[in-house]
Amino acid sequence: MRPRTRRELLTGAAAAALLAGCGGAGSRGGAALPGSTLARTLVDPDGDGLLSAGPGVPLLDRTELAPRARAGRVLTTLAQVSDLHVRDAQSPGRVAFLDRLGPRLGSAFRWHEALTAHAVAATVAAVNTARPDAVLVTGDLVDSAQRNELEWALTLLRGGTVRTDSGAPGYQGVQQASIADPLYYRPDVDAPRHPGLLARATAPLRSPGLHAPWHAVLGNHDILVQGEVAPSTRTRAAATGDRLLVTPSQALLEELRGVTLSRAEIDRLLAAGLDGDAIRVAPDAARTQLGAADVVARLRPGHGGGAPLDYMFPAGDRLQVIVLDLVRRDAGSDGLVTPATLAALQAALAAAGDTYILVAVHQPLEGTRGGASVYDVLDADPRVVAVLAGHTHRNAIVPRRSRAGGYWLITSASIVDWPQQWRALRLVQTAGGGVALETWMADHTGRPNDESSLAGIARDLAFLDPQGGRPAGAAGTHADRNVRLHLPAGRRPRAPRRPATPRALPPAAAAGRLGAGDTV
Repeated sequence: MRPRTRRELLTGAAAAALLAGCGGAGSRGGAALPGSTLARTLVDPDGDGLLSAGPGVPLLDRTELAPRARAGRVLTTLAQVSDLHVRDAQSPGRVAFLDRLGPRLGSAFRWHEALTAHAVAATVAAVNTARPDAVLVTGDLVDSAQRNELEWALTLLRGGTVRTDSGAPGYQGVQQASIADPLYYRPDVDAPRHPGLLARATAPLRSPGLHAPWHAVLGNHDILVQGEVAPSTRTRAAATGDRLLVTPSQALLEELRGVTLSRAEIDRLLAAGLDGDAIRVAPDAARTQLGAADVVARLRPGHGGGAPLDYMFPAGDRLQVIVLDLVRRDAGSDGLVTPATLAALQAALAAAGDTYILVAVHQPLEGTRGGASVYDVLDADPRVVAVLAGHTHRNAIVPRRSRAGGYWLITSASIVDWPQQWRALRLVQTAGGGVALETWMADHTGRPNDESSLAGIARDLAFLDPQGGRPAGAAGTHADRNVRLHLPAGRRPRAPRRPATPRALPPAAAAGRLGAGDTV
């Protein structure tokens, strides 16, 4: 049997949405703005593909590492925003057609991909209402290392107006109504219909910018083309050119099934030409792909010399956050720990003083090459409360038992895919002198089933997407979302004399990044 196309899958899942006539605000009783899932969740109780308000989900006490203790004073608050994937949906450098290869490369095409900036702006607005002490943006700010994508993402986070319309004015891409390939959802003609959505998506968009200090973690999509290979002269020429491949030939598709995703292989394919049906789009030099050093310099001005993005910063008076860069510089989406990574970590721990410690990475250490060596260092330190990651687009929380007592491994879902939520975190004192880490998920300000809310439409479409939507189970269980994570007692760091500003780690720790074949 041939795989069903997205259009075929969509027809059944969204029939009710089509009958609702664009899903206006009144179709579900005009639900108010969603926010903390402690107060309210978004659910689909009857399976018709339309989201509505459901009951809140309280904090669940998790006691795998320590017994339950009453929570008291809040020591610090954080917000985690992960995997934004701000995308140039019109770029010829796109490889949306690779969805034909199945889950090997994940969602190369998303129904709501012209609305990624709107979801981010709505997330920024929601985070601001929580007033955290600091915000961690844990990687993949952009989708394919393009300069214009990074400029848009930074403007959304810092505040300002963006117009995610590259090339000539007006949308040119695989979602336009004239595209006949059933792989792609076209909002003007396919269910659920959103007439004029692409024109609205490419209009200017204003973001309030994050009010709290925010700190970036480098992700693989930030410096690698499609998160897989380092940019080259040929990939840059393809991205800034005028030919956008829509439907590959059968011969090309068969060749792609066996290709190893290396820079040399991609360059060979581009040199030979990508055979298939294509459309002509207006070229745009702003679509060029940036090198790693340039991206790091833009994410953290003053972090020079092409060094990995390893640094630390204080969050309140009692917590230091250590940011580690695990991204490969050549090819591969999985993480890599190098001797420089370990040196940076050890230097940060030595400089942290008598504080609690949270480590932030993009790729989870489990599955990262050399991740066990990081565990070895953290397992010996009783100050560590958690390791925070993104990358998987899934919520998951598991305990890490160690000789120093243990800590929690927290992975958070993405802003780009369902459930399009960010994670709130709060370090609190507990009775008996211990601490716990409280965390819960929160929705952005997009309104479900409201044609006037583009961020709401982005979430509605993400929910229906058969790859990244509800079938993927990315939201996780209750134990992966809204929990109070108890930690072993006896961790009583004194209030530190901390630096007033974030700081890079010592230059000796900022050595070059190893290649994929190197070991720790």
